Amino acid sequence: MAATALKYKAVEAAVKGKPRRAVYEHPWAVRFAHWTTAVSLFVLIGSGLRIFLAFPSFGPKIPQFDLIHPPASLTLGGWLGGGLQWHFTFMWIFAGAGVLYLSYQLVTGHYKQVLFTPKDLPGVWPMARYYFLFGRKPEVTDAYNPLQKLAYTWSVFCGAASLLTGIVMYKPVQFAWLGFLLGGYHIARLWHFLAMCGLLAFIPGHLIMVALHGWNNFYSMLTGWKKDPEYLRAPGQAPPQ
Repeated sequence: MAATALKYKAVEAAVKGKPRRAVYEHPWAVRFAHWTTAVSLFVLIGSGLRIFLAFPSFGPKIPQFDLIHPPASLTLGGWLGGGLQWHFTFMWIFAGAGVLYLSYQLVTGHYKQVLFTPKDLPGVWPMARYYFLFGRKPEVTDAYNPLQKLAYTWSVFCGAASLLTGIVMYKPVQFAWLGFLLGGYHIARLWHFLAMCGLLAFIPGHLIMVALHGWNNFYSMLTGWKKDPEYLRAPGQAPPQ
């Protein structure tokens, strides 16, 4: 436990005679990038669906109309031009937040807290068994368990894929070489759509995990501080009342 505590900035205080501990888990750069990305994704997905409706196909060998037809209420922009304006504006905000997030994680070494690394691999199955098969809960030794880290790393991968494929569609002539590497313009458009689907698959699981892990988890992404984190408690110790 002592080794784990050294990873984070922690403070202790006595509340009504009982010891309490708070840990600074999320620095300002991480919180700023998180909430900026959340808003950007909402706009990019809605406007992206509006753009897709203008040509609902991924190539000449696939049916050209109504391949996937999302309801207009789930789209943003009103028409193709409006969707493009929203999309091209918020793609820069999304890209900037992603660069800030990854740069901060890599420069400070904070990525070890939230991104998946080879040492997390043995812990994936025990957590999956706990969540999906009602197995025994593994001991919590870090801010995020291996399954959570895998999900967050997946979201980073999908975000990067959406940017790379989006560049091909934004500047198809200037980035023709990248389009060629991705299989051509139509295939890049398909990868772009699949990257969006990957992010859409991540969001419900992310919200469920936040709900399961309680208010402290959400509060920590607002202030940076988490009160009495489970990984700093002694085995079997209940949270303070």
